[in-house]
Amino acid sequence: MNIWPRTDSDGAASEAMASKGLAFDKAAGPATPADIRISLHPLPPMPELARAWRELEGRSDSSFFLSWAWIGSWLAQMPDGIEPQLLAASQGDEMVGLAVFCPRRRRRFGVLPSRCWMLHETGDRSYDRLFMEYNGVLADRRVADEVTDAVLHWLGERLVGSDELVLGGLTLAAERAARRVAARTGHTLQLRIADSAQWVDLGIVRAAGGDFRSGLGRNTRAAVNRSERLYRARGGLEHRVATTADEALEYFAGLEVLHQAGWQARGQAGAFANAAFRPFHERLIAEGMPLGVVRLSRISAGGQPIGYLYNFVHRNRVLNYQGGFAFEADNRLKPGLLSHVLAIEDALVRGEDCYDFMSTPAGHKPLLSNAEQPMNWLTLGPDRFSRRMEAHCRRARGVMVDALKRSLRGWIAPAKGI
Repeated sequence: MNIWPRTDSDGAASEAMASKGLAFDKAAGPATPADIRISLHPLPPMPELARAWRELEGRSDSSFFLSWAWIGSWLAQMPDGIEPQLLAASQGDEMVGLAVFCPRRRRRFGVLPSRCWMLHETGDRSYDRLFMEYNGVLADRRVADEVTDAVLHWLGERLVGSDELVLGGLTLAAERAARRVAARTGHTLQLRIADSAQWVDLGIVRAAGGDFRSGLGRNTRAAVNRSERLYRARGGLEHRVATTADEALEYFAGLEVLHQAGWQARGQAGAFANAAFRPFHERLIAEGMPLGVVRLSRISAGGQPIGYLYNFVHRNRVLNYQGGFAFEADNRLKPGLLSHVLAIEDALVRGEDCYDFMSTPAGHKPLLSNAEQPMNWLTLGPDRFSRRMEAHCRRARGVMVDALKRSLRGWIAPAKGI
């Protein structure tokens, strides 16, 4: 793929990275706007990359998914055969941007060869189901927009033929940068998946008096309170947050049992059917608990668990990643809904800013959230007939799947609500 750095540079970016402990060769890209220089290289040794990444992370406003806690675990357990490349941006003698791109060859329609570069994804379907969200470039907050623009523009200029950038789960800022680059380069930006992230802005709750439940819809509030009364009648209701890595891993194992039972009852595999899921998160939990970036909680009634929540905590924002709930025949019991409400109320007490459900649809999100924004999965590349046809087929397939789901609603019992 014609995306490797040109050799007509004075190597300023490499010298800046060497000063941060990363030793690269002298091949760096040409100057970009704002004198930001770009280079692309094989990954350096993990200890060196960890130091550089954490140092820049401290100067950024990035999401949890761009923290070393996530990226380090992702790199450490990457499947064989993937060749991740480190893209670095510097300004003067300072590192201002880092990102990991994975090259991937595939065939459109099973025939036409295509080459893509994936931002913090691998192209391995199982591994990518770990699900990267709030994706973008780790960038110094002082020049974050300029860095993201420069990185995507540098890569976009080097795309030829059927090449494309795969940009999944982007932040709004990163998506805006991708759209600006598409306009400048003449490339097309195609939508792979359209989604949104929903969350509870706890500042809004506090401004309204601090009572989260009072702001819920009447039916939702009644369902939460009724479920709470029924569970308390069993001998007490407890929301407990794990305080050690061992306790957190114990809760994670309990979450797996309930999560898999719930999904298998619906005829679906569940997240833990993915062989990459458990080892990745066991590592992330063990390393993230001492840092305070992982939060697992158990919700119990009468001493028996009715739910587990697996959340991340980053920059005073709680991000709900996974859950497992003990569903029962009595539909008045809402273990998932109640678990989330108790976790939100806990976040209020802790003085946190937000409880974020992130992307993918779920029945509880619109009931509990008071804020929302788009989160999209895009591809950027030259305007080619094969790309247009693939986009058309993707849209047609999406319409057919939606129509099939609607037609089956009367034949298949709906999944139990949380």
